[in-house]
Amino acid sequence: MSFPLAQPLSSQGIETSAKIHPNLGTAALVEHALAKGEGKLAAHGPLVVETGRFTGRSVKDKFVVRDSTTEETINWGAINQPMSPEHFANLKADFMAELKGQEELYVADLFGGSQPEYRVNVRVITQMAWHSLFVRTLLVRPTTEELASFAPEYTIINLPSFKADPERHGCRSDTVIAVNFSEKLILIGNTEYSGEMKKGVFGLLNYLLPAQGVMPMHCSANIGPDGKTAIFFGLSGTGKTTLSADASRTLIGDDEHGWSDDAVFNFEGGCYAKMIDLSAEGEPEIYATTKMFGTILENVALDEDTREIDFTDGSKTENTRGAYPIEFIPNTSEKNLGPAPSNVVMLTADAFGVLPPIARLTPDQAMYYFLSGYTAKVAGTEIGVTEPEATFSTCFGAAFMPRHPSVYGNLLKDRIAKGGAQCWLFNTGWTGGKYGVGNRMPIKATRGLLNAVLDGKMDTVEFRKDENFGFDVPVFVPALEEAGIDQTLLNPRATWADKAEYDTTAQKLVQLFIDNFAQFETYVDQGVRDAAPGAVVAA
Repeated sequence: MSFPLAQPLSSQGIETSAKIHPNLGTAALVEHALAKGEGKLAAHGPLVVETGRFTGRSVKDKFVVRDSTTEETINWGAINQPMSPEHFANLKADFMAELKGQEELYVADLFGGSQPEYRVNVRVITQMAWHSLFVRTLLVRPTTEELASFAPEYTIINLPSFKADPERHGCRSDTVIAVNFSEKLILIGNTEYSGEMKKGVFGLLNYLLPAQGVMPMHCSANIGPDGKTAIFFGLSGTGKTTLSADASRTLIGDDEHGWSDDAVFNFEGGCYAKMIDLSAEGEPEIYATTKMFGTILENVALDEDTREIDFTDGSKTENTRGAYPIEFIPNTSEKNLGPAPSNVVMLTADAFGVLPPIARLTPDQAMYYFLSGYTAKVAGTEIGVTEPEATFSTCFGAAFMPRHPSVYGNLLKDRIAKGGAQCWLFNTGWTGGKYGVGNRMPIKATRGLLNAVLDGKMDTVEFRKDENFGFDVPVFVPALEEAGIDQTLLNPRATWADKAEYDTTAQKLVQLFIDNFAQFETYVDQGVRDAAPGAVVAA
């Protein structure tokens, strides 16, 4: 079934002779994708697709139009690269010419944001049926009644066939992602990677919502049986999706949210999980979605005879992905929102093995670690990387934040102060030594500590001041004992065989934090500056 466009493309100045497929449902889009050879069905029903030469976002090919609207509001730099209005005008004209000659186009009218007061109407025009299925899965789907009066505010046009001209369009290569906030238009050319559409809407909301006093966040969120919300910040590989997909708690969403005066609301209506090494034992809720019709699996290995998936095969990319409607996860929020959070959890995979498995943060410390956005790459992930390598991604999502990081940091600090949320830093990385020497933090230890936090069982626990970072670290947590985990885990230095090597490594990480935070010092108050880690104190 399809639903007619309440406002035709011509009302937006878009002229094309293409056959328009408006607001098709899941089954129809899967049928179109299969008929056009865009993908294959795997065993049990998911659609398997490949994204061509791009298996991730093309960060260096993304641009924002620099004009009177954005001149003073965008944090210009390597992430938010400027494009002139003149170059964008050329690009838009050439996109419109490309649209005219298409045989068929797919149009989906969707919402970015689940809280009605803060959502935006987004129209997405695609060449490929599976792209329309993807964006329909990931964004919020309007009701039939809402589609009948849908008026697009922002439009995304995604044409993998379009090749940009760097000289004419002011871009870097023949691939381009151009965002024009004044014209409310995003143009995506010469890439089949679907995540560009998803993150395009995320960047849009990250720009719009702060002006309304809403905190946009790259985080997952869920609600406990007690009705209290928890949010989980974290970069890829830190456990954001895994830890939030807990069958005992109600899932709000796994990736993008807003924090308003009275709610945490999902920007999306679906999830986009990493699939590499996925197993039924480790992540049963997510694994189950890979056997459902309506799920899209990107760049996974498919056995042509059995149509079974090998999730351990990363030969096409380590960034194998699965997109599925949020309702495929058991126990999800009916309206994709919940009350303002009681707990704010920041996740980091510390490959240096220095950070404790859990630390309690003050509001000033929370802002410090939020702006730092720390995790670490492990040795061997890139040629020449033989030691753990620190990664600082501001606000745990620098690539998606159009405004200056201090805007988001101050919003977080204000929200924490108003709501009284408790803040925590979890290390899901290494213990007993750095990567290559120590071991990965046991997932049952992380789960046990997290459950203790969310169940309010940390209120009576004794804490100590960490000698390197100054935050509070528990001395003894009954939940660890119940899980059969040695309490020594709480003191990272005690888990290292070579204590002097720990001190040296800790001092190195402290200095990395200090050096990275220098860029923010003039934008934060003294309390946040004082939250910086200090010199190592000899034990």
